[in-house]
Amino acid sequence: MIIKRTVVLKSEKLPKKIFRVFVELEGMYREMLIQLLPYAVENEVTSYIMLKAKNYDFLRSLYPQLPSHYAYTVCQDAVERVKGFLRKKRRGLTKKDYPEVKNISIWLDEKLFRLGYAFIRIATHRGWVEVPLETHKHYWRYRNSWELAKYHARIKLDKRERRLTVYLVFKRDVGEYKPKNWISIDVNEDNVTALIDYTPIIFETGQKRITLGYYYRRKRVQEKWDKKLGPKNRVKKRIFEKFHERDRKRDIRSKLAKIIVVEAKKRRAGIVLEKLPKNAPKRMLEKIRDRQLRHRIHQSAFIGIQKAIEEKAREYDVPVIKVSPKNTSRICPIHNALVVYDGRFGVCTVGGEVWHRDVLAVWNLYLRALQGDGGFALSSGGFSLDGSPVPLGSTATSEAVWIEKSRWLRWNSLPPPYKTKR
Repeated sequence: MIIKRTVVLKSEKLPKKIFRVFVELEGMYREMLIQLLPYAVENEVTSYIMLKAKNYDFLRSLYPQLPSHYAYTVCQDAVERVKGFLRKKRRGLTKKDYPEVKNISIWLDEKLFRLGYAFIRIATHRGWVEVPLETHKHYWRYRNSWELAKYHARIKLDKRERRLTVYLVFKRDVGEYKPKNWISIDVNEDNVTALIDYTPIIFETGQKRITLGYYYRRKRVQEKWDKKLGPKNRVKKRIFEKFHERDRKRDIRSKLAKIIVVEAKKRRAGIVLEKLPKNAPKRMLEKIRDRQLRHRIHQSAFIGIQKAIEEKAREYDVPVIKVSPKNTSRICPIHNALVVYDGRFGVCTVGGEVWHRDVLAVWNLYLRALQGDGGFALSSGGFSLDGSPVPLGSTATSEAVWIEKSRWLRWNSLPPPYKTKR
């Protein structure tokens, strides 16, 4: 199996004369893309080979000074844009006739760039241009041990700083990984619970506080400036640009994903996630009328956290399976009976065990993974264990380690106090 990772690099600030070459290149690339899109949409062409066969001569005559392979890469770019546009059009999500070309990133193939250790050479209409790069540790990690995917590279112009943003794709062929155990993950609004070595660990994420904080900040800014300058004003837009809600949430997701995946790799374990539908937030919001609560649930990014874990797991070659989340927080895995809740804690109606909702969920996800390695069984498989010396003992069903966000956010893995016996 081949896995791929994208690395983003910034170039050094370029001289005006060199940067002007890339501005001209972007203009020609944009014009070719604009010329291709109407034809591709009208004929519903979603094949790069077919689009290139029909339009190659036209593109070469349009800008003969450009290297010929730009006619190839612009066709690849156009096909990707048309596929997304046609999907939206079939669902009635757009009323436009053609995709609008706003942002441009120039696609490059193996004939259009040469990557050095700290520079990249790019073929342009004025010959080969060498661009020095600002490298970082993340880049060297892939540069030294992964193979460069020659057909996947893009550059984007930063006209304000006179730089290039370079997107490189590295690939690696990974072997078969047979997990010895499973780490189940339950994603919630304000925490992520992981079952590691039969010990539930609850990582506080603070998503609720972050979401509400930015919600009230945006509300105050809108109330102040909408009255003075109207709903569409630049002052409000500039203030919103200084908010970093998305960056903070992305930081939390990526760091938490790394901790979980690193622990799974150490134990040669796989990861178990809930099989959530694509429109999971929409389903949750169907019966909720509270505007603030709807906003919180929509911003919780349950699927976003799962995607971060899956992406990091691919990087470390850790297998991920998904199981049905149905009744994982309602059924006691010991007695296969209903759990009645009062807040976040509930009591088994048969055995009387006290369960925390999130702890119950990770245990049920783990058991379903054991039953079928990703199957959709809805029972606990007849688990009848009881007593504290064994897993799921009656005196330890709700015991969990709670770790505050301020403590785990700077870790790369679990420190010794939280590492349980393998």
